[in-house]
Amino acid sequence: MTTTSASTPAVADDDPDRSRDVDGSGGAGGKDDAFDRDVLPTPPGATAALLRSLLAPMKARVALTTLLLLLQQAAVQAGPLLVAYAIDTAVPAFRNDRDGPLIAVAAGYLLCALASGALQFAFIQVSARVSQDVLLDLRGRIFRHAQALGIDFHERYTSGRLISRATTDVESLRELLDEGLQELVTVILSFISVSALLLWLDLGLGAVAVASFGPLYLLVRLYRRRAGRVYGAKSTAMAAVIVKFTETMNGIRPVRAFRRETANDAEFAILNARHERTNGDALLEMARYVVGSRLVANTAVAAIVLWGAHRVAAGSLELGVLAAAVLYLRRLYDPIDRLGMFLNSYQSAAASLEKIAGLLAQEPTVPEPDVPRRLPSTQRDFPGREVVFDGVRFGYRTGGEVLPRFDLTLPAGQTVAVVGSTGAGKSTLAKLLARFYDPSAGRVLLDGVDLRELSTAELRRGVVMVTQEAFLFSGTVADNIALGRPDAGREEIERAAKAIGAHEFISALPDGYDTDVRKRGGRISAGQRQLVAFARALLADPAVLILDEATSSLDVPGERAVQRAMATVLRGRTAVVIAHRLSTVEIADRVLVMEGGRIVEDGAPDELIAGTGRFADLHRAWRDSLA
Repeated sequence: MTTTSASTPAVADDDPDRSRDVDGSGGAGGKDDAFDRDVLPTPPGATAALLRSLLAPMKARVALTTLLLLLQQAAVQAGPLLVAYAIDTAVPAFRNDRDGPLIAVAAGYLLCALASGALQFAFIQVSARVSQDVLLDLRGRIFRHAQALGIDFHERYTSGRLISRATTDVESLRELLDEGLQELVTVILSFISVSALLLWLDLGLGAVAVASFGPLYLLVRLYRRRAGRVYGAKSTAMAAVIVKFTETMNGIRPVRAFRRETANDAEFAILNARHERTNGDALLEMARYVVGSRLVANTAVAAIVLWGAHRVAAGSLELGVLAAAVLYLRRLYDPIDRLGMFLNSYQSAAASLEKIAGLLAQEPTVPEPDVPRRLPSTQRDFPGREVVFDGVRFGYRTGGEVLPRFDLTLPAGQTVAVVGSTGAGKSTLAKLLARFYDPSAGRVLLDGVDLRELSTAELRRGVVMVTQEAFLFSGTVADNIALGRPDAGREEIERAAKAIGAHEFISALPDGYDTDVRKRGGRISAGQRQLVAFARALLADPAVLILDEATSSLDVPGERAVQRAMATVLRGRTAVVIAHRLSTVEIADRVLVMEGGRIVEDGAPDELIAGTGRFADLHRAWRDSLA
């Protein structure tokens, strides 16, 4: 037996994941300010780069949609010219019994209308496909990137905010792609074509029309500046509502147990009212823009009509040209009016896209190696591998150093139980071995290979962790057992369940192995979920198995059933068993007692029990509690 002294005081808790949202109120201490504000730092140019990368694979289709819209606008803008020709040329000709020009105008107008409709239909089809492909790509990126980010990120950035990024924010972008971009391109094309046509038809009328664009430009700039702030606040408020709802529903048991319903209602009402207020602010800004743009447009049309009528009466302007100018102005001001809808969508999408870009800019804290290595082949008759902690130091972002300097060697095939008080560093040890985190200094080696040099797939084939809460996904029992080996056949799944002792209760379920366990495995008991988790681990056939307090939440019969399963799963493997209940220690070859991130006792269970150290005291207290 070796005994060392603890020179570093214990930290409050080495597992921040377990201290979050215990009352179901949605609180989570220790987050960074940026995470609390729902705004992740976005590198300069990241939002534009994200948009370019989304559209890059669709350059040909984007070009096609632009061409279709150009042709559609050409067909639309031909209408007022035909009206001017009809008034000034075709109608006088018709009065002189020449109906050819009027028939030609009518046929031309009909063809333009048909062409505009057909081109609009084609544009909607192509642009809708572009929009859906962009959104499909973006949702996939968010999902894949969220899975790749480290555990520390997910402990700070709540699942509700991730849901908001993949739903509400993506939906904002959909509105922009489906409707807003067409409005923008229509306004730009209308501005260019109408300005040119008005100046061509009559220089004076065209100059007055172009002059009216000045106030409209100032109005648009003012709206963009004010709406940008409003829509950023609106997106954040919506995310807060989703976060509160998601966390409350996920913690519905503690909510009921601690009678948090009334308090949660009050908190949710505050967040809901904030969202309502930001929505109202957005609508108010939109209303100001629409009223202002219509005032400018109607004033400009009235001025041109009055001046144009005076010139028609004086004989310096043809009536058809005035009619065409008024029609062109209405066609110009209508899309400028609708530009507010684009700006509405744009501000919402810009705020959402910035948040998505901020999320995608987050770097995984446990990145994949540039040149991954494979674990060396072994000549042993058992699957276990040697584990070495070599000068490891580690501390969480929210607290002090948990492991000041840690050295440990676990021979291949050895089962080691780790005990100690809360905050001693037990779970941190397990998480570093599972590579949920990387050490700030030192190395964790598996058969001499640094875990940072292994690909995720290679590491998961070598190391598997069974946690205190055996999480089961919605789906069948067989699907959950095969989680670590999706290619496993039914016979292999059943063999693993039989070896663990889970076959009997699984067979008694309504549909046996095809029974849907429902959300979080709620259809079966905690002990049965733990047995399924052990069958999953056995089927995955890892070299190293980590059991993080795998029996702490079970009753005595359930614990005994799981302990029998543990004996099967651990046979021949290297195992680290984090234990609060000392009954779990009985299966270990070796016991480590941790305090303050250091090993203070190390030896065989019987040897430590017979001594006078800390483990002997813990064991006597446990025996007395059973009396």
